[in-house]
Formats: sequence, structure tokens, C-alpha cells
Amino acid sequence: MFDKLDFITDKYNELSAIVSDPEVIANQAVWQKHVKEMGEMEPIVKKYQEYRKVKEGIEEAKMLLDEAGSDEEMKELAKMELSELEDQVEPLEEELKVLLLPKDPNDEKNVILEVRAGTGGDEAALFAADLLRMYTMYAENRRWKTELIEANETGIGGIKEAVMMIKGKGAYSRLKYESGAHRVQRVPETESSGRIHTSAATVAVLPEVDDVEIEIDPNDVRVDVYRASGNGGQCVNTTDSAVRLTHEPTGLVVTCQDEKSQIKNKDKAFKVLKARLYDLEMQKQQEKIAGERRSQVGTGDRSERIRTYNFPQGRISDHRSGVTLYKLDNFLNGDMDEIIDGLITMDQAEKMKNF
Repeated sequence: MFDKLDFITDKYNELSAIVSDPEVIANQAVWQKHVKEMGEMEPIVKKYQEYRKVKEGIEEAKMLLDEAGSDEEMKELAKMELSELEDQVEPLEEELKVLLLPKDPNDEKNVILEVRAGTGGDEAALFAADLLRMYTMYAENRRWKTELIEANETGIGGIKEAVMMIKGKGAYSRLKYESGAHRVQRVPETESSGRIHTSAATVAVLPEVDDVEIEIDPNDVRVDVYRASGNGGQCVNTTDSAVRLTHEPTGLVVTCQDEKSQIKNKDKAFKVLKARLYDLEMQKQQEKIAGERRSQVGTGDRSERIRTYNFPQGRISDHRSGVTLYKLDNFLNGDMDEIIDGLITMDQAEKMKNF
């Protein structure tokens, strides 16, 4: 571990000199690349500097203890300082191990989040709408931007499916654990006998994909345009602005009618299509290492039940981390960090077993 830390520190110092070179500064593309690389290393370098400072302090305290001789007051001070510094070593080593864990290349990306009603009819559609609102509020709490791309609504305020873009630094790193089946237990508004129903919705979290990461052959995509419509088929647009993309090789279909501009709708639809194709490739790769993924926080399988929302008891239970909170209202209002932080910690702990 320490050989790797020394290498990273040397590389960081080397880059520090490079980004100060006027010739490099003049080439903004190269300069930004090096600055970004430094930014990724900086937390590790700073923590390692802190660790080395503590180790140096320990050596100095030991020397002071040896030199104290018969001076009991000096000995006591040296012992106290030594004890305080030694208590810091193990936590710092654990932090360094976490910082050295392989990074998910998608962690800093924006997110395309898809919510779909599952079993449960109208109640499932209402729950899907609750989830979409929850993620919107969570994004707002973290000062991320949200942009609804597509929503297939029901007449009673529910949604059959919805696609939303969430833009913000590290959005994927925190929301990627949300993929899976979410179960709700509550009394539907239409239930006169007060009987608790169980229904579900599924969530898919996809990283936004850059053009360089996945290429789509235009000949593989059929583009259809049509007039956007609202509930009940009422026309809300007088031009053919809505766009439907069909990727012939995979059969994937993406629609977008959020914007009044056909060009903007087409651009948004292609972003979603790229994310879904990228997700297919990721799923293929993950199948090859299925054993390893089973030992981690979740497989990301859309059918995997990850959480239960129990309204009568105000309880939310995450089935991967085993965490249960009685803060359902707060959670649905976007206060999700306690469970997400626990999932991140659990994921890191699993990865560190192989460190």
C-alpha cells in the first residue's frame, strides 16, 4: 500500500510542476487533463501527508521519552502525546485504504433515472410517482439539476413510467444503489375496508454516456416524429415535435415529447438511448463476474427487491444493508442520505476484503 502511496505522491508532485509550465498552460486541453488527474489524486496525497505527519510525531515523541531521563513531568507529557498520535494511525490507514479502492469510472457522471410502475395497478403507478418526486427532492437537496425527459401519466396522478435526467457532480456515485425493485405497503385511497395492499415499482439508474464511449450507427436507428399529446389524447402541440427512436439491432425504443422543439427532443432521446445501450454492455460484462457482484451491495438487477416502504408503521427497510428507519415521511421528502451513506460504506467494506 505504501509503495503505491509513494508513487501517487511522486506523480502528483510531477504534475504540479507540469501544470505550472507556460507551454502547458497555453494548451488548455492538455492543461485541463493534468489538472483533472491532479484533482483525483489530491485527496489521497493530502491524507497520506497527514498520515506521515502523525508517524513523524510518534518518532519525535518516542525520542522525547528516551531523552526525558528522570524528568517525570516531561515523560508524562511525551507519553500522552505518543498515545494520542498512536490512536490516529489505524483510522488514517483505513481511510487511505478506502481512498485507494478502484474508482467506478461512472461515479462523477450525470444520471438518467427511470421509474416504472410494477405489480399493483393504479396503486403501483401512484407509488412510482412518489418515487419520482422523492428523487427530484433529493436532487434539489444536493443542488443538482433535474430535467424530466418523458412521463407516461395515469389519470389519477400516478405514472406508468418516467425518465428523468439528473445533473450534478457525483450524482451516479450516490444514486447507483437505487436500481432495483421498490416495494410499498399501504392502504390505497380507493380501499374502503382499510386493507393494506402491497405493490411495487422498479428503478433503473444509468450513467449519462459520452459520445466517445458508445457510438450508434445512424442506419441502426429508425426515427419517427409525431404530435405530442397530453392525457386523454388531447393535443398539446400543433407541430410534429415528439420523437420516437427505435434501435433496430436491440429493439430498444425511446420517446421524448418534453420539448416544443423536435431537435431538442431528438437530442434528449439519443442521450437516453446511448445510456440504455451502455447499460446493456455493462450488464453483459457484469454477468461474466456475477460471483463477484453477488458479494457486493447489489447486482443492479431490476427484479432484485432492494427496499420496502411501510406506510402504516412509517418504516423504511433496506434489504441489502439491513438498515431500518422510522422516518418514512422524511425519506420520501428527499432525506435519503442516511441509507445511501450506509450502502456506500457497505460497498467499500466488501471491496476492502479483497484489498
